[in-house]
Amino acid sequence: APAPAAAEPAGPPAAGAGPAGAGLGEEIAVTANRTPRPLRDSSAAITVLPKGEVDRSPAVTLDDLLRTVPSFALLRLSSSMVADPSSQAMNLRGIGPSGVSRSLLLVDGIPENDAYGDWIYWRALPTIDIDRIEVVPGGGSALYGNYALGGVTQVLTRPITGPAFDADAEYGSFDTYQLALRGADRWGPVGAAVDGELFKSNGYPVVAPYARGPIDGNSPTWDGVVNGRVEDRVSEDLTLTARGGYFYEDENGGTADTLSSVRRLEYGLGARYTPAGVGTVELTTYGHAEDFFQTRARIAAGRVSEAVSMVQDVPAHDLGAGLVWTSRPLSFAGTHTLMVGSDARRITGDTEETLTPPVVGPTSVLARDAVGEQYLYGVFAQDVYDVADAVSIDAAVRYDRWINTDAATTQVSGAGVTTVAGHPRQSDDQVSPKAGIRVRPVEWLTLRGAAYSAFRAPTLDELYRPFQVGTIFTLANPNLGPETLLGGEVGFEIATLSAFSLRATGYWNDLDNPITNVTIGPNLRQRQNLGQARIRGVETEAGWRISRVLSATAAYTYVDSVVTSAPAAPQLVGKQLPLDPSQRVSGSLAYDDHQRLSALVQVRYIGRQYEDDRNTLPMGGFALVDLSVNPRIDRNLELVFGVDNLFDRQYLVGRAGVDTIGQPRYVHGGVRVHY
Repeated sequence: APAPAAAEPAGPPAAGAGPAGAGLGEEIAVTANRTPRPLRDSSAAITVLPKGEVDRSPAVTLDDLLRTVPSFALLRLSSSMVADPSSQAMNLRGIGPSGVSRSLLLVDGIPENDAYGDWIYWRALPTIDIDRIEVVPGGGSALYGNYALGGVTQVLTRPITGPAFDADAEYGSFDTYQLALRGADRWGPVGAAVDGELFKSNGYPVVAPYARGPIDGNSPTWDGVVNGRVEDRVSEDLTLTARGGYFYEDENGGTADTLSSVRRLEYGLGARYTPAGVGTVELTTYGHAEDFFQTRARIAAGRVSEAVSMVQDVPAHDLGAGLVWTSRPLSFAGTHTLMVGSDARRITGDTEETLTPPVVGPTSVLARDAVGEQYLYGVFAQDVYDVADAVSIDAAVRYDRWINTDAATTQVSGAGVTTVAGHPRQSDDQVSPKAGIRVRPVEWLTLRGAAYSAFRAPTLDELYRPFQVGTIFTLANPNLGPETLLGGEVGFEIATLSAFSLRATGYWNDLDNPITNVTIGPNLRQRQNLGQARIRGVETEAGWRISRVLSATAAYTYVDSVVTSAPAAPQLVGKQLPLDPSQRVSGSLAYDDHQRLSALVQVRYIGRQYEDDRNTLPMGGFALVDLSVNPRIDRNLELVFGVDNLFDRQYLVGRAGVDTIGQPRYVHGGVRVHY
């Protein structure tokens, strides 16, 4: 259910490269335990990006903003300014990077992952309405179910208070326009907020200069989103909420026949009931209706010409509901806070394809239509046990059942013959436990540890939709089974009340039956369950308040993610998981005088990684420098100026048949108004 927004931190910034809670006293987090809890009392290593950091960042999209968080990564290093939506899958701590997310994104408690393909439409999340972001890596299925295999990230929107109006307008390189608006007001017990954003860019050439041909050009994009929320405090005990939004995006992948578009409607209703002495009961319902459209091209040698090879239209719909009861604090040898909940979700999708093979024969496939339904059910319970001020324990367990049914693929051949192949009904049960402990032997030192099991069922996209990236074609696989994760973590945090904080977390995860894209022929791959992958690593983060207005952060992340078992593809044992860099380093220096000026310089280094499962297509490491300078004219008006990739570093983001590059230097500036 929608979670309450937390207050703006008063201490040193909780930068993406610094420990959340550094000197922040009783700052509250809501994601790790699905209920508000003092941040330092959590057994999870939570990173928080408050509104101040969101506003100060030079990033203009949410995915670029989150890249500063040590545990956060996307399948592709391309910004959502130019990337195909189906490539924008999120993972935390390198757990299973591929075209689907291995972690859950929430917006005020409502799942934002695409239900059909499990990627994320980052452009549908304008930053103007963000109050804070919480990132909780580590197996999260015990509380959140199927989509939280590797953790949870939650965006909490701004509270609705009094009359307020905000406007952000920017112009930048690549003839990029961005306009965001937000308005909110409250009339007694009723409050309402509306926000929206328009974004247009001519983009840049995404194919590396040495690989370009006559067909290659810029990658323009055009998108818009509008969201609305209404809250009604019916009584002291009951609050009702309603929300809705519409998002559209049209994107060009750099050639005339490489296109994608999205049309998505989302809606939700919620109720929060807090009778005295009983605790809190929250009911949430939500849904999404969307249409994802994509064309792909067959490209001639030398990239001198292209022809449409495939057109896909993927309408999908999902409905979900959840009911959660949270007790008031109960005294028994300490303090217990109990939680019991249940949720369900129904997902339907249809991949409608028109195919144009280079030579049409009697057996050529000219059209294909794959349909399927997926049902997810879960119940869970949690006890957060504060033994004493120095010790707390939390334990949760969840039972899930998932079902794939009514699936079939219809094909039309070049001879005009129609065939229908039914796919097997699949179902499985999963039990996902999690236990954590937090010990604070002295005020400035916190010790944490957790162990967990998590799972993820294959999506309808993985089961039934083939796709093409560059010249690489990947087949679907209707026989895929679920992935399961067994892991744990230990760490410590040092947080002084004045100036310094340090956090380090080590983790080990065994991922059984990971779904990966396995090479089965020239330019041909298929989604398959491998035997097992091991993901282990360490994250270190530090923050330093140099003075009242000046602070610094630094972070280092090491991930060792390798295949340890692959009975069907033994040649992959010992190989690094693709598109998962082993090292990430970041640092920042921030100046923040609330009355005059805010400024930020940040450096990010991404280590070497591989495009493919066989580790034959390496992509070298690179460093990027970004900066922002935001002078404040008065309390209502602020100028903004930012530069991404200050030194115009060229770096690879993909090698799927053709080398593609990341965003060149991007200079942008504008004005920000708040009343």
